[in-house]
Amino acid sequence: MPEKTNRISFQGEPGANSDTACRNVFPQMEPMPCPTFEDAFNAVETGKADLAMIPIENTIAGRVADIHHLLPESKLHIVGEYFLPIHFQLMVLPGVKRSEIKTVHSHIHALGQCRKYIRKNSWKPVVAGDTAGAAKLVSEVKDRTMAALAPRLASSLYGLDILEENVEDTENNITRFVVLSKGKSWAERTNPDTKMMTTFVFRVRNVPAALYKAMGGFATNGVNMTKLESYQLGGEFTATQFYSDIEGHPDDRLVALALEELRFFTREVRILGVYEANEFRGTQNNGDA
Repeated sequence: MPEKTNRISFQGEPGANSDTACRNVFPQMEPMPCPTFEDAFNAVETGKADLAMIPIENTIAGRVADIHHLLPESKLHIVGEYFLPIHFQLMVLPGVKRSEIKTVHSHIHALGQCRKYIRKNSWKPVVAGDTAGAAKLVSEVKDRTMAALAPRLASSLYGLDILEENVEDTENNITRFVVLSKGKSWAERTNPDTKMMTTFVFRVRNVPAALYKAMGGFATNGVNMTKLESYQLGGEFTATQFYSDIEGHPDDRLVALALEELRFFTREVRILGVYEANEFRGTQNNGDA
């Protein structure tokens, strides 16, 4: 059995939202920054890290497209999920006043989610690789006219002052992360009331109404499908794979019946993970996808 590293990998610079998620969920583990999502996956696959914290979707920006391709092709499995409210802090070099700012640096999504705030102040938005990277850039360049929009954690890591907090244009900005592990294991219900999630991908057979028929088993068995997304494989419009999240455990009788019917109408079904639903789901009114 490989030796544990006590590290959890993530994509981005130290101080990124993914870093915050790692520290919130696994405070006892060492966050391991990686340049790309592929590197974060590879760190777990090669044993350099025990887990990976990967963003999979955001309420404002939508799905993280790369992950829907990387996850099915990897040897990793989803063992948990976490929902992180996203907030952006306006940060500058120590002592810089608001009147000195001319440019604001951040990830393209962050700039878009703070667009009204930036325009109101007549600042020039400048795209950076990621939010924490923007904070790091401001700290290194030492230009008093530069500011960054980044998570709170980045200010302490890079020695920056926060001039204004939570400057995003909307309040309902939430990112869902999945926790990935190399070990293939389905979580068990700790008690009958524990809400479980099952994530899987599938490809339908090339027959009329195949998707409609494949989905019928979930409806007739009362299984709630919280997400259903399609994406093309290999750049071909005819090769479509579907990604889905459902409530329940494959060992549940009704879920088992629904999955059995799904397999009848599909070419391939692969379960990517079975894990406890995050408590955040209890505060949301999720309907069928």
